[in-house]
Amino acid sequence: MPPGRSPVAVLRRRRALLPLVLLLPLVLLILILIFPPHSVPALVNVVPGLQTCDYSSGEWVPDASAESHLRYDHTCKEIFKGWNCVGNGKRNGRALLRWRWKPAGCELLPRLDPLLFLQRHRNTNIGFVGDSLNRNMFVSLVCMLRGVTGEVRKWRPAGADRGFTFLRYNLTLSYHRTNLLVRYGRWSASSNGGPLESLGFKQGYRVDVDIPDQTWAEAPSFHDVLIFNTGHWWLAPSKFDPIQSPMLFFEKGTPIIPPLLPPAGLDLALKHMITFVNKAMRPNGVKFFRTQSPRHFEGGDWDDGGSCQRDQPMSSEEVEELFSLENNGTNAEVRLVNQHLLKALEQSTFRVLNVTHMSEFRADAHPSTTGGKKHDDCMHWCLPGPTDTWNDLLATNLAAIES
Repeated sequence: MPPGRSPVAVLRRRRALLPLVLLLPLVLLILILIFPPHSVPALVNVVPGLQTCDYSSGEWVPDASAESHLRYDHTCKEIFKGWNCVGNGKRNGRALLRWRWKPAGCELLPRLDPLLFLQRHRNTNIGFVGDSLNRNMFVSLVCMLRGVTGEVRKWRPAGADRGFTFLRYNLTLSYHRTNLLVRYGRWSASSNGGPLESLGFKQGYRVDVDIPDQTWAEAPSFHDVLIFNTGHWWLAPSKFDPIQSPMLFFEKGTPIIPPLLPPAGLDLALKHMITFVNKAMRPNGVKFFRTQSPRHFEGGDWDDGGSCQRDQPMSSEEVEELFSLENNGTNAEVRLVNQHLLKALEQSTFRVLNVTHMSEFRADAHPSTTGGKKHDDCMHWCLPGPTDTWNDLLATNLAAIES
């Protein structure tokens, strides 16, 4: 009993409240009649800080202040040389930063606050697992956080290709390079023959759909947060020529007969890798799967005169022309791979980090001719650039999970 309050006073207070208690069911009944369950306003959409938004749909809007509030610039040492568009003199290297992502019907996607991110994720390990597009995202986050603290130790935890610990906060970021998520390597026909040899295969790549690539096999038991991606290499004839060097899928150590085409192999690999991560992940670990990052080759593919010379984000009509599956465009594989990813993730405990549609607009933000390649680089992204917005989305998702 609170001090200074007598039993009599408490009893009087309870008697005074009794009529209100008896009226409460009547009040609730009246509210239900006025606002049936299907029409009760969703309060989460009007309470500041609790608004729910579909960040996968929206538009890029100009933001004059964005360029003057850079979270890092071209001097960040972790930026791969070919992605340093400002340092390499890309004509719109700074102008491409003057855009913010605005989800449909919502406010602008909040910008990641580097200091707050470090504070929130103290004593946390965050890993990026995937191809060079995930490295693009990893470097973006490293550069943002290095902008507020220089106390960083470089190391490669759990088989990572590269990694850093922000010492004051004991926050570790690492990147685990893997092209297919699963183990693969060169395969040649045996002189003793076998199932594949009997079908006429002489060479190719052995892809073990049920064995994780060793570069990240230990990552789930080390990291508290993981961000996965895969896709580009699965439909890359320049890497896995269907005639000269096909992907040959193995399961439980034996070849899958009849042989699978890459899309079916992708489905099987995703199934096994999702199961593996679920079993190996640390308790209470958070797992994201990032959707496909779009390429923007126009006028041909990378080896056929394709280029990306735009200075402004694309319009919705241009996006559909370039990416719709119906048009079978040069870059339509991004949505095709997403169909496989989303189907595999439907019944899983992974969270989807959907960056595809927001990125489809940004044909202006690739290294292009300044990427140091013999052809336009219309696949990777300039840093600083759109992958900073991917990390804004990651930070927003993590904050929502915590709350």
